[in-house]
Amino acid sequence: MAYYQEKIERASRDEMISLQNDRLVSIVKRTYDDVPVYRDKMKTIGVEPGDIKGIDDLHKLPFLTKDDLRDAYPYGFLAKPLEDCVRIQSTSGTTGRRVVAFYTQNDINIWDDCCARAIVAAGGTKEDVVHVSYGYGLFTGGPGLNGGSHKVGSLTLPMSSGNTDRQIQFMIDLKSTILCCTPSYAAFLAESINEAGLRDQISLKAGIFGAEAWSEEMRHDIEAKLGIKAYDIYGLTETSGPGVSFECEEQTGMHINEDHFYPEIIDPDTHEVLPEGSKGELVFTSLSKEAFPLLRYRTRDICVLSRKECSCGRTLVKMAKPMGRSDDMLIIRGVNVFPSQIETVLLNEGYPANYQIVVDRVNYTDTFEIQVEMTDEMFSDDVGSIEKKEHELLSALKSMLGISPAVKIVTPKSIARSEGKAVRVIDKRKI
Repeated sequence: MAYYQEKIERASRDEMISLQNDRLVSIVKRTYDDVPVYRDKMKTIGVEPGDIKGIDDLHKLPFLTKDDLRDAYPYGFLAKPLEDCVRIQSTSGTTGRRVVAFYTQNDINIWDDCCARAIVAAGGTKEDVVHVSYGYGLFTGGPGLNGGSHKVGSLTLPMSSGNTDRQIQFMIDLKSTILCCTPSYAAFLAESINEAGLRDQISLKAGIFGAEAWSEEMRHDIEAKLGIKAYDIYGLTETSGPGVSFECEEQTGMHINEDHFYPEIIDPDTHEVLPEGSKGELVFTSLSKEAFPLLRYRTRDICVLSRKECSCGRTLVKMAKPMGRSDDMLIIRGVNVFPSQIETVLLNEGYPANYQIVVDRVNYTDTFEIQVEMTDEMFSDDVGSIEKKEHELLSALKSMLGISPAVKIVTPKSIARSEGKAVRVIDKRKI
């Protein structure tokens, strides 16, 4: 069994708690002293740094939200002088002010280490060729896995996203062994490789996919088409980027790098901290970030934490794959709908994972349409056959969702392919 930083990845619970306590006390004081916005939030609820003796006191601190970060744009949460910062990254959101995160060189080093842990957990070594097809620039995906690959010592291909023909050419010519990208782009690459009859010419053994929701069914589909083992990775720009947590070979959740990111699960409505094993909203506290430390940041991701012993030997707490988001969840005619539920039904029914959900409001009533591609094998000019397929798919979707969407089956490859984050939801409602 290989580890990147074995001592910390396999630390005892007592060792980890001691480290977390020390780091929390230090970062709370630094944040209070250096970030006026957060100092004001603490004063408002009557909390001072001296009240925080360790992680058992974490619940006393106020929460942070993305709105807090946007309102303080650009420098409101900066905890170091600008001359000590070496980089920014930014969220990819399209509404409201963007969130800009700052990094010292030490922050970058820690982030790279966290991504290196993920690469090693996926079987990566300095003998591998890591093919990074996440976007670069302000998006954290490319820079994060790029830095992690360097730390491992792997040959790194900084491909970024797009130009699929070139991606495949380099993948074949340089014998890429680990693919890093969004799951939707991995599915697109797999489709392109198989259509071109090039499957036997690729050398991939593993993929590290994240930045968007994907189901177990989609994982298995990508694995089968590329002949790899697909690993999940999780992160947020606000906390650093990918590498906050990662899957090991057991694939029963993602190990959180809890020496740097302390997790809590809360009830999103009451804000009560929930016990291990409870389903709720994931909250993170930075324990080592210098330039942009966030305390009790609400991710809006819904998941579960577990300390069940892992066969890989790592003792880092695990988080389940996010089960949706408390803010991105669609509420349609009063029913909670997650795109991941729809994806599961489509793949179980034999449809490809390229689809779009279109939500609108007509005469004060929500409309809900799911556009789904046929495979080449399913394609038919027979209207009656297509209508039968739509009826069967509608029944399966209604059973999963508890609500009846309009189902429109369209011809193969008629829904635009994504070379970055897939656009799965088009919500036209003015709500």
